[in-house]
Amino acid sequence: MEFRLLGEMQLQVAGQLLDVGTPRQQAVLAALAVDAGRPVPIETLIDRVWGDNPPAEARNVLYSHLSRIRRLLNRAAGTPAGLARRSAGYVLEIDPDLVDLHRFNRLVERGKDPRGTDAERAAALTEALRCWRGAPLAGIGGDWAGRVRTAWHRRRLDAAVTWGEIELRLGNTAAVIGTLPELIGEYPLAEPLEALLMRAMHAAGRDAEAVERYAVVRQRLADALGTDPGPELRALHGAILRGELPAAPAGEPAAAPTGAPIATPAQLPPDTHGFAGREAELRRLDDLADGGSATARIVVLSGTAGVGKTTLAVHWAHRVRAGFPGGQLYVNLRGFDPTGSPVNPAEAVRGFLEAFEVPPDRVPTTVEAQVGLYRSLLANRRVLVVLDNARDAEQVRPLLPGAPGSVALVTSRNQLAGLVTAGARPIPVDLLDRTEAHAVLRARIGADRVAAEPAAVEEIIRLCASLPLALAVVAARAATHPGFSLAALAGQLREARGGLDEFAGADPATDPRAVFSWSYLGLSPAAARLFRLLGLHPGPDIGRPAAASLAGLPVPRIRPVLAELAQAHLITEHSPGRYGCHDLLRAYAAELATVEESPADRDQAIRRMLGYYAHTAYHADGFLDPRREVPPTLTPLPPGAESERIADHAHALAWFKAEHRVLLMALHQDTELDTQVWELVWSIRRFLAMQGHWHDEIDALTVALAAARRLGDGLKQAFAHCYLGTTYIWFDRYDDAGRDLSAALDLYRKADDGIGQAYVHHYFAWLLERQKEIADALGHAERALALFRAADHQAGQAKELNAVGWFHALLGEPAAAVRYCQEALDLQVRLGDQLGAAQTLHSLGCAHSQLGDNTQAIACHKKALELFHRNGYLINEAIVLIALADLRQATGDAESARAGWQQAYDILERLGHPDADEVRAKLG
Repeated sequence: MEFRLLGEMQLQVAGQLLDVGTPRQQAVLAALAVDAGRPVPIETLIDRVWGDNPPAEARNVLYSHLSRIRRLLNRAAGTPAGLARRSAGYVLEIDPDLVDLHRFNRLVERGKDPRGTDAERAAALTEALRCWRGAPLAGIGGDWAGRVRTAWHRRRLDAAVTWGEIELRLGNTAAVIGTLPELIGEYPLAEPLEALLMRAMHAAGRDAEAVERYAVVRQRLADALGTDPGPELRALHGAILRGELPAAPAGEPAAAPTGAPIATPAQLPPDTHGFAGREAELRRLDDLADGGSATARIVVLSGTAGVGKTTLAVHWAHRVRAGFPGGQLYVNLRGFDPTGSPVNPAEAVRGFLEAFEVPPDRVPTTVEAQVGLYRSLLANRRVLVVLDNARDAEQVRPLLPGAPGSVALVTSRNQLAGLVTAGARPIPVDLLDRTEAHAVLRARIGADRVAAEPAAVEEIIRLCASLPLALAVVAARAATHPGFSLAALAGQLREARGGLDEFAGADPATDPRAVFSWSYLGLSPAAARLFRLLGLHPGPDIGRPAAASLAGLPVPRIRPVLAELAQAHLITEHSPGRYGCHDLLRAYAAELATVEESPADRDQAIRRMLGYYAHTAYHADGFLDPRREVPPTLTPLPPGAESERIADHAHALAWFKAEHRVLLMALHQDTELDTQVWELVWSIRRFLAMQGHWHDEIDALTVALAAARRLGDGLKQAFAHCYLGTTYIWFDRYDDAGRDLSAALDLYRKADDGIGQAYVHHYFAWLLERQKEIADALGHAERALALFRAADHQAGQAKELNAVGWFHALLGEPAAAVRYCQEALDLQVRLGDQLGAAQTLHSLGCAHSQLGDNTQAIACHKKALELFHRNGYLINEAIVLIALADLRQATGDAESARAGWQQAYDILERLGHPDADEVRAKLG
């Protein structure tokens, strides 16, 4: 007997195919077969077959299909299969190895097991790939079947890549060349397959075909995605052309990516004080995490809101973190955030790359490549990844580690059946039992107090429905008021019963609104109003000055109000001056705001909040670049709002870093606030660019462009187009950059804005420099200079004089470069533009070096170095240190040269910059 899921759904018995019924019945059989040997709950079967909108009669129809499937299996007399009903659901009783999907998975795990020889692993993977007859569950519709297909296509592709790598190590190039073209026909955008094929061709002495293959791939990617091949394929192509294709020794794992970061992230939130209970779940977590596996282990904690999933996950993570020396990653995915703003997987992946201190210029452009880099970093490490508050499997999949050794712990209010189907281990987290609830209260308010009032304790547990979040709030109230009897607290709780509909289950006894309303009703009027207004804030947290503007109060008056909310455990001060709260509490606050605040009051609160962020960002931006282009006139602050006073450059940078995520989330507002949203983007763009947050910059500028279009404002659209184009240059997306810069130039021309046109020409020059079109770049710089002069924009003139000089130097015309750059420097000194002067001094140093005047070149670089160091621009400081050291080496001062290279190396190594290796080579 064989169940076939890899292709059209089939059941073969004694060499004969049986009729497996209608597509709906096939879906039921498939839903059982993917969990062969394990019970599948009725609700899960309904979800897999019908998705989110099952018909009213779904349960009866399902029973009918199950009955027919049982008869089908009974007719196949003598077969080792049956359908049984268990308390946990229906079980397809069969050896999983008789299901091709499970057999495929077993063989792939054997093929990836490093304990086997290459020959054994290649044989297992060959057999696994032969199981594949076509797209999994072909002909079965629905979201679940689609997710299964996507997951198993990905596994097949991974298996094929592993097979190809092993076969190449074994020297079986003919097998690889003969097999891969058909696979590439099915996965035409899979660059790892193309890389394998090119390597096989090279190994077979067919370099010309390998080079031709690269040209075909490049055109295909350009046509389909508008992108060039990724770094690996480009590097491979270059190595073949140069005749220096590297080859890893047989049997050894691939080396880590060049310049791999050495940071060990430790992102776990603080453990919960007074944690108690959950011993059974903790034991299961220990068992699942310790079990041997050739793949990464994935555990899903699922349960209702407020049941304590996050608390359990974080507590266990702290218990076992010593076993994960590669680091601990954590992200709150905000899957059920009441504002409707879940974290995008791409944003989470970028956050993890930042945790490993991957330099921004090394973060790939596409999400797929970012995920690949993330998994590569985890490949040889034991890392614990906590993915908290996931909405669905799709949000989680890109964040899962792929190699053995790491553990992913996922929490969600959903069961995430898609992950479980693919091999994740589910651990349901239910309400506390009576013993555990008692333990929680004893841990938080003291054993003596609990023992003194047993009847009141029983009532509190009953009224809180043993919900951990509710118990925690009650315990906090009791702990902060030791003079209150537990009976009195139970009475107050009894009187405050209600319902939090959005988060309540079928049983109203599990509704936490009673606990929240009880705490809320005990607040002062000012604290109650602020709590309501916090429901309008986008999150994930809020600073004290922002809370003051949200409430329309001075900062000194907001401090005791926030302290009152924190004391009531309605918010948490997770770092000095910054506050957050649980999703359920935010939902409750949002409900209260809707009910108790008028539409006009809600609108004014949001405008005050947005005004605070826009005006404070505007002032902070001025410290990042005192010579910035002419800023827009902001919408005046509404009454009651107050921007934060920014003292200096360091304060500005610290404020931006603290508010980074909040600012991005604050951009998503109703269209009535398009003007304020655009102003906020203008004010934060420079920070995003300077810090290398280019993905966030694209997201923000895209929002600004949409707002500007709705406003019908051509200049605002031009700004967004201009800096979208500039940001695309960082990613080598030159076509996209040219398109947006051209759009910006057209709009600035229509508005007769010469300064705007000048900046666009400046960035066009940079674009062309990156494309090695130096003469054309010079032409754009000269046009920009003419426009800045016509507008009498002196800072712009100085900027462009330096650019024109730089391009003359690149064209081998150092005398002209010196003339232009000296004029730029004189103007920058008069204007007090230190950063501009530093850039120009660096250009002058390079030009004097070309002229053979090393003494003057060294002097220019030393002055540039001083200015960059004074302003804290480390990367520019390192660049000048290298140029200065090179010059000193050329003049015979080897000792000074070595000291300069060492300083530059220390900076670049600290930043994780790729040029560190080049400088290390100089030192060697």
